[in-house]
Formats: sequence, C-alpha cells, structure tokens
Amino acid sequence: MTRFIISNVTAVKRDEVVKDARIVVEDGIVIEIGPSLGNIDETFDGRGAFCIPGIVDTHSDGLEPEPRPRPGAQLPLGFSLRSFESKVRAAGITTLFHGIGFENDGNRTVDGANAFVDLIYGYSNESALIDNRVLYRLDARDAAGFDALVARIDADRLIEPNPLVSFEDHTPGQGQYKDRSSFEQYVMATRKIDLETARAQVDALIVERDALIHQRAIALSWLTEKAAAGHIRLIAHDPTTPEDIEEALTWNASIAEFPTTVAAAKAAKDSGLRTVCGAPNVLRGRSHNGNVSAAELISLGLCDGLSSDYLPFAMIGALGILVQTGICSIPDAVRLVTSGPAETVGLADRGFLEVGARADLTICHLNCENPAVIGTFRASTASIPSLALQDS
Repeated sequence: MTRFIISNVTAVKRDEVVKDARIVVEDGIVIEIGPSLGNIDETFDGRGAFCIPGIVDTHSDGLEPEPRPRPGAQLPLGFSLRSFESKVRAAGITTLFHGIGFENDGNRTVDGANAFVDLIYGYSNESALIDNRVLYRLDARDAAGFDALVARIDADRLIEPNPLVSFEDHTPGQGQYKDRSSFEQYVMATRKIDLETARAQVDALIVERDALIHQRAIALSWLTEKAAAGHIRLIAHDPTTPEDIEEALTWNASIAEFPTTVAAAKAAKDSGLRTVCGAPNVLRGRSHNGNVSAAELISLGLCDGLSSDYLPFAMIGALGILVQTGICSIPDAVRLVTSGPAETVGLADRGFLEVGARADLTICHLNCENPAVIGTFRASTASIPSLALQDS
C-alpha cells in the first residue's frame, strides 16, 4: 500500500475552500480530508499553499516542436516527450492531450504524426509523469492526413475506444483568421517578409486550398458517421458565427473549441456543446489575433473549461488572474482548469478534490499572473513523489 499525507494546505473542493486542511491518500485515492493535526504525521507540509485537483489540459501543441528546439538541433523523440512532460508536470498538469496534426504542411508530416502517437501510446504508464493522451488534429483539406488519421484511429481502437478529434480548417478568411489581415501579419512576422509579399503568399495559399475543398466534404462524411456512432468525440475548431455552430451540430460535434466571437460561444452553449477557451488568452487579457476575450466569455458563463493551447503554464496563470480580477471565485476558477475540461472530454474519474476521488493533486500559490507550482502528484505513479516545496 502506498500512503502519504499532505498537511497545512488550503484545499479547494467543488464548492468550498477549506483552510488548514489535511489530505490523506492511499493507493492513488483520497481517503480523508480534514483539519490538520500539526506536523505529527504529514509526509508533506504544504505551508499554507492551495491544494487543487491536478490540472486537465485538453489541447496542448507543445510536444510537436519539442524535438527541434532550434533549427538543425534534432532531439530523440523519447527524450523530447520526457522533457516536455517534465515541463507540463511543473505547471501542475496531470492529464494532457497532445495535439498531433495529421497533415503535410511543411512543418508537420503524416509520418511524424504517426511517430508521435506511437511514442505516446508506447510510453510505460508507471514511468510516465502525467497521463499522456492524444488529440488527433485533422486539416480539413489534407487527403493524406485524413487517410492516415482514419487508419490510425482504427488501428488504435483497443487503446483509445473514443478518441478526441479536432476538425480544423485554417484557410485564411474563416475561423481564427476570419480577418485575413491578422494572418498576413502572422506570415510577415514568422517569415520576415514585407506586407506586399505576405499578401501575395496568402492569396496563393487561398487558391491552393480552394482547389482542395472537395476533401473537406469527404472528411466530414466519415467524421459525422463516427461521431454519431460514438466512436469519436468530435471538436469544431474556431467557430466564428452561429451558423458555424449549426453546421457543427450536423457533424454531431460535441465540443466548440476556441469560439472567436460571443455570438458563436452563445450559440454553442445554447445548443448544448461544451465550450473550450484558451488559457493564454486569459493570461494576456486578449486574443493574439484579435478575436474575443476568453475572460469576457467566462464572465458571461460561456466557457466550460480552459486549455493551454501553446503555453502549459498559462493554465495556472489564468486561474490566478480570474481570481485576482474577481471574474471567478476560487472554486469556479479551479473548475475551469480541472473538472470542466475533464467533463468536456468524458473523464469522469478526475478533476475534483473529495473523498473517494482520484488523487491527482497540485499544490500551488496563485499570486495572480505570477503563480508557483510547488508540488504535483499523479495518482497512478507507483512511488511516493518527491515534492520540492518553496517557502510560503
């Protein structure tokens, strides 16, 4: 039996905050939450920090670039997963869906996508620092990517019977780049070219992708059928208008991820779709490409959970911002990074702190935009973790 005790923490339960709490864990399950008994029996002294459920991140793009920290410096994939996983754990995340793009776009490749999924599914559960899962990202107009994704999902059905799939069309003029000028600015910055050249390149990209519009219908036919049968959990990515939500409902989508307007988010909520917003948007106070503020959607009750998108540590940072600015109570803010995301992707066994719950735990100071994670425990880790505690 593996048993440990965390004392002197402020425990954040579903609807209340319990100061000076003592949490007892046996074999990965919380068996007691009560008052501290001094320092007579604790394994870890939380020194007054918050203890929240382990953070659940349903969309992270961090693993794909990890093997190439700079041009020409290619790292082994196994090392890259361990490296990124360590960063994620240090951010208080205990469950993470790695976004893996099935497309050939000059940066991503289908072969690379399969290599990443092989790595994630082949990782030893006992040695893993977090619960590593896959978010299958499909470019709407990439035929090779679609064929590879279909084959991959069918082959891995015993490993993941209900995979999370994001249907994405990043053609300029729609979605997050509804205003194509924001995409032109992005191209200018990343390729270090002038505006005229960027506009010409975006024009060429639109023509190229318009020629592939038929592939979108092929992919949607398969996705719609599989979602209706409950064989996949389908995400509508970057919906912009209520009409986009209406279309997503015809696909049997269950999640609206990163709605770009209040109207789209409200339509999603009214339709029963789960809504996901970006934690970096909350942290920065705005979208990086001019879309709706995630904090505004949260204040309107139009967000069910946050994801890290491109910055894992933004999850705990967003939590602190939401509390500090008075947008959310502590339990409500914590819910947005724990039980909210878990419910969105169908993980009923995690995301809350109570007796009988899975003991994925994060010990942290919020400190508004300067949070500190001082310890993370994942329930299925075989041995008692070593938590580096800072002075409060």
